[in-house]
Amino acid sequence: MKVLDGHAAKIPQFADLIIHEDDNLIVINKPPFLASLDEREGGEMSVLRLAKRYHADAQVCHRLDKETSGLLVIAKNPETYRLVSIEFERRRVSKVYHAIIEGTHVFEDLLVDLPILNLGNKNVTIDRANGKRAETYFKSLRYFKHYTLVECRPVTGRMHQIRIHLATQHAAIVGDTLYRGKPVYLSQIKKRGFTLGKGQEEQPIMKRFALHAHQLDFEIADTAYHFEAPYPKDFATLLRHLEKFDD
Repeated sequence: MKVLDGHAAKIPQFADLIIHEDDNLIVINKPPFLASLDEREGGEMSVLRLAKRYHADAQVCHRLDKETSGLLVIAKNPETYRLVSIEFERRRVSKVYHAIIEGTHVFEDLLVDLPILNLGNKNVTIDRANGKRAETYFKSLRYFKHYTLVECRPVTGRMHQIRIHLATQHAAIVGDTLYRGKPVYLSQIKKRGFTLGKGQEEQPIMKRFALHAHQLDFEIADTAYHFEAPYPKDFATLLRHLEKFDD
């Protein structure tokens, strides 16, 4: 058992993560708390390292934040890596994320068009003068009393784009402490019948921010690809609790 960011997590079997594989591509459903790329020499396990053990020429074509779960595309050869990278760079990849946000928000294809400046060291800010163009569409999928399940469709691919764009709408992602999002505790939503054993400290239902890369569509070499990744256990558990106690 290895501890990642204070969370006990087993190093997954790479083959168990694969949802599609052909001669050129591997697509996985990345678990949370696993970095897409190596963060430093000799550091923690990453998708890239696991992929290279599985297929020596593997290259990760894009990246997800460490805590974000969901679809990640891996090329099995340099030519496929080049083709997929071009699709991402030219913004021809359709990306759909699902997020659970604080508050009830009615987003009907809301476009947030606020430039993002990368400050380095994994920090970004909204900067209309110096930031790079960043666009995200938001659509509410499911309403609860105190939370909303939202579809997020980023057009551009800036660091923390979905997270900071939601924060500008006073709709921080649950558990995203960097952008003032708070975790959800069962005692908050289950008002009756909640008990905690003596000496026990309550843990949040989800120990990360609630963001999942749910769907990808793109085309390479005249072949159209469509992928969907089911929610991981923690995201599904939080939704189930909201349906039961916050509906």
